[in-house]
Amino acid sequence: MYYPDTETIIPKYALEPDPSNRNQLFKIHKIDGGIGTMRADFLVPHRKDYYFFVLVRQGSSRHWIDMTPYTLKPDTFYFTVPHQVHLKEEAKPLKGVFIGFTAEFLALEGNHFLKQLPIIQNPHNGHELSLHTTDILYLEDTLDRIYAEYQTKNNWQHGMLMAHMHVLLIYLSRLYTAQFNHTELAPDRVLLKKYLAKIEESYTALHDVTAYAGLLNISAGHLSEVVKRQSGKPAITHIHERLILEAKRLLFHTEHPIKEITFELGFKDTSYFNRFFKRLTKLTPIEYRQSIREMYH
Repeated sequence: MYYPDTETIIPKYALEPDPSNRNQLFKIHKIDGGIGTMRADFLVPHRKDYYFFVLVRQGSSRHWIDMTPYTLKPDTFYFTVPHQVHLKEEAKPLKGVFIGFTAEFLALEGNHFLKQLPIIQNPHNGHELSLHTTDILYLEDTLDRIYAEYQTKNNWQHGMLMAHMHVLLIYLSRLYTAQFNHTELAPDRVLLKKYLAKIEESYTALHDVTAYAGLLNISAGHLSEVVKRQSGKPAITHIHERLILEAKRLLFHTEHPIKEITFELGFKDTSYFNRFFKRLTKLTPIEYRQSIREMYH
């Protein structure tokens, strides 16, 4: 595996526009048994700043998403969200359909319904959905409709693409909910959703519940009470879990020294970060880095 040097952060790449289509927020592409177009730097750890969905009909290449290795399986749906770390070990022939779209594309919907769906929120940091025959037929039909609309460039194309994407993302969210045994947040859990969104925006700068309560213009006590009731976890746990996830990504996918990772995550003291990490994972950062890389090899 390749690791960047200590001066290099994990790079993030934008959605490359299709030469045949001016849409820079959305892209769909069919791969019919070839290796497909892929940047050489996708073979090293990186992030994508867009949502990456692939229905794989045939394929066997090996990938990592965050700290999880997997080998592509036929008739399986793969997905990632912008903050996850990708690493493709090799490029092999693939048959399937790829869709990429940005957060800006979802924002054009207006009421933010799509952004709240489980497949977009991805609370379990998943990346793979098993499919039954009926799922494959439904998804292929939906993707064919999206592909046809994307290629024809008729009037009101965005509206049609968004309508088809509603169908696709709702269907995938049902599969996600069933596979990950995740109960979708009820519509009245607005505060929890806002809290989690604020954590995603500011977890490297803000580490305490009081700071997030200030951003949400409510008291820390009220925020803690509502978050615990709606998620089953203390409010501080959500902050800590996000910090640990990012720490694990940096420890696994980079050669950054612990001191640098400490500062990247907003900790001022390396010894405190070491204690924080060990308290939540039972390993020191160095021990975790060694153990996870031994698993890789």
